[in-house]
Amino acid sequence: MLGTDFTTGSPNWLDLGSPDIDTATRFYRAVFGWDFVSAGPEAGGYGFFQLEGKTVAAIGPLTEAGATSAWMIHFMSSDARATAEAVTAGGGRVRTEPMDVMGQGLLAQFTDPQGAEFACWQPAGTGGLELTSADNTLVWAELHVPDPLAGIAFYSALFGWRHAEMQAPGMTYRVLSTAGGDQQDASFGGVAPLGDGAGGESAAEEARWVPYFNVPDVDATTAAVRDNGGSVLMPAADVPQVGRIAWATDPGGAVFALLRPDPRM
Repeated sequence: MLGTDFTTGSPNWLDLGSPDIDTATRFYRAVFGWDFVSAGPEAGGYGFFQLEGKTVAAIGPLTEAGATSAWMIHFMSSDARATAEAVTAGGGRVRTEPMDVMGQGLLAQFTDPQGAEFACWQPAGTGGLELTSADNTLVWAELHVPDPLAGIAFYSALFGWRHAEMQAPGMTYRVLSTAGGDQQDASFGGVAPLGDGAGGESAAEEARWVPYFNVPDVDATTAAVRDNGGSVLMPAADVPQVGRIAWATDPGGAVFALLRPDPRM
């Protein structure tokens, strides 16, 4: 599971690009209990989602032409410029060249060879998220692409990730972990084949990274999603050796998932 002792390739930041900041902040306050804290007038509307005073995610306006609302998972890099070069060498695309963010770190945004968007964060003043894996915080990052093994090869070249296979209903699931240490302890996410049925047909058509949020009651949280203008793409269901999961969208259409982990994970 995710922690906050970030190493190369760890998910260390998460933000939402939204067409309506006010609506989105109301939604996530109702669903997860998050508070919104503005980063200040110089940040162009960007701000932080906090839980008990700790940053668990962030939100900002859409900045790319033609962009639609989506969650963006950032992975830690010790050298964002070298990561950008490796993305290009591996057949991906650099959407935003590495840039300094108010002295807090270097940000770069990419698209992998199969079309999934992601970013990297090279910490300086801000190391990353302050709380993960607790209730109502990021707990897992999942990649859905047509060719999982090609996806793993691409990201392993960037970040040195390892993977282990496990059998899930109707497919082989690959669990991802950062380099070094016990592989299970270093796990943070997984890769599933596109079209596996997760999230319903509409969500499964697009290669993407999906953030999973740890919730104590998946059914109650999906009800809160519906009650506050979101949609449930995949109703709550139990997955053996994983836990109870569901997929949803916020009012702007951003896809995310819910997980009550199996205690044995």
